[in-house]
Amino acid sequence: MARLACVDVAALPLQLLLRGHTAWRLLPVAVVAHDRPQAPVLWVNAAARQQGVRPGMRQAEALSLAAGLRAAVVPAGRVRAGVAGLTALLRRFSPHVEPSPEEPGVFWLDASGLARLAPSPQAWAAAIREALAAAGFQARLALGFAHFGCYALARSGRGVAVFADPAAERRAAREAPLATLGLEPRTREALAQLGIATLGELLRLPAAGLLARFGPRVYRLHRLAAGQLADPLQPAAERLPAHELIVPAEPLADAAQALFLIAGRLPFLLATLAGRQEALQALRLRLLLDDGTHRDAEIAPAAPTREPRPLVDLLRLRLERMRLSAGVREIELWGRGAGRALEQLTLPTDPPGRDLAAANRALAQLRAELGEQAVVRAVLREGHLPQARFAWEPLAEIERPRPRPASGPVARQALVRRIYGQPKPLPGWPREPAQWRYDRAPAADSLVALHGPYAVNGGWWAGDGAGQHRDFYYAETREGALLWLCHDRRRGRWFLQGRVE
Repeated sequence: MARLACVDVAALPLQLLLRGHTAWRLLPVAVVAHDRPQAPVLWVNAAARQQGVRPGMRQAEALSLAAGLRAAVVPAGRVRAGVAGLTALLRRFSPHVEPSPEEPGVFWLDASGLARLAPSPQAWAAAIREALAAAGFQARLALGFAHFGCYALARSGRGVAVFADPAAERRAAREAPLATLGLEPRTREALAQLGIATLGELLRLPAAGLLARFGPRVYRLHRLAAGQLADPLQPAAERLPAHELIVPAEPLADAAQALFLIAGRLPFLLATLAGRQEALQALRLRLLLDDGTHRDAEIAPAAPTREPRPLVDLLRLRLERMRLSAGVREIELWGRGAGRALEQLTLPTDPPGRDLAAANRALAQLRAELGEQAVVRAVLREGHLPQARFAWEPLAEIERPRPRPASGPVARQALVRRIYGQPKPLPGWPREPAQWRYDRAPAADSLVALHGPYAVNGGWWAGDGAGQHRDFYYAETREGALLWLCHDRRRGRWFLQGRVE
């Protein structure tokens, strides 16, 4: 008899958020739909629940209940990447894995014919849960026979549940609370008024009446639980990267000879991807050397492509910087594909614009020659000190800017604040701002006005006396420059933090 397992990585977006913010694990945390006060709360952790925060609340209401609540948005792309990573992890235990398209974090695995991979079904299920825990995820698992039965038991369980026969699985599934099966709160409340709290109690009601009163979702749940609706396993297809292996007759003396052989095999690798209706998104290269070591490299074109020439140009830039300790005796290529978007032709009457494709090609060449960290962009971050409120992240491609409309003085004159990577000390300046005299300003440009202070405190929560207390000022010079100054109270020193242009 076929066996199935269901894995429930509960509240996957919340777990992904906590993996990225380990310092939040003991604090109340919530995932919200978007970063606005009226955004609904989607998932909360145990600390937030203890303070009364519940899914469905507005973010402003949740903050009023838990003053220290950490709320953030988890982008859909990050959730999809998390599902893909978990699918790849679960394929180590079963070749057939079906991720749920409706509930991210729910997976079904084909557990048939795996008796020789583990001493018992219990050991196999426990190994899956341990592998997920090692990857930083908390999960529940049920091993049984029916698609829906395993799902209901995994959602309502606490650890690992293994059933020896279908009858035992059906009896346990009837005790599953409806609150764990994804019904809307209003629907659960209406059913609770009828005394319906478990799956078994729901099955005692007529299906036609449920359809008329509660709609198709509860009707489908009733039919799945009753076994009247076929729900077979639909495993996701595994997309393996295109692969090419090159074994030269003799070890190659340098990278230039390797590039010549790679250029001859690239059309075959691109043809493999084209057969899947894909274009090459990234190319990974491994050179196995005669001394047993290897050198790895990866390039990414500006856009998915099926043309070998731009790939050869990027490989040349990368290989020219590679130092080989011995001859190359084996070359492996892996190509990761992606769907290729259709390009829209520009009408001749359209005004010429910036050539973003050319810019992206130039950035791809810089990454190929200098590494992935050579092209970065500034992104906003949460922080108290100004230099901690932004960070640098790799830039994949340039997009057309979409500026938001501004109002007020900024709309009439845009200002750019240039922040120095290391603030420049200003020796000889008075220890306290009260001691300042403009006629004796020890600066290259004498100052005529000092605006501030704008006090910023940071690090005081550490409790070790290492907190920072800094006052920021805008200083005008006789020449019309506007400087951004910082006074460190703990050290009694002044710094030039940047300029405003």
